[in-house]
Amino acid sequence: MLAIGRALMAKPAMMMLDEPSLGLAPIMVELMFDTITRLAAGGMSLMLVEQNVAESLAISQRGYVLENGQVVLSGPGETLLGDDRVRQAYLGI
Repeated sequence: MLAIGRALMAKPAMMMLDEPSLGLAPIMVELMFDTITRLAAGGMSLMLVEQNVAESLAISQRGYVLENGQVVLSGPGETLLGDDRVRQAYLGI
């Protein structure tokens, strides 16, 4: 959160966040994704690299699924979240 706050002081047009939920308590993960959603709603472009597939696709306009460095699926976040291949491989359902 401190790194994001520090980056926001520069008033960037875009931010890339690499694993912002890594190592956080569940309540802080929720707060992090709420913050990311608010930043996007405010007009900021965000690139999110995240292993928390369900949360990140739920808030993403567009998502890319990588396997071994190759893009194997792409599309709207909600569409990918409902894709059976994504659900089985990354969500375990």
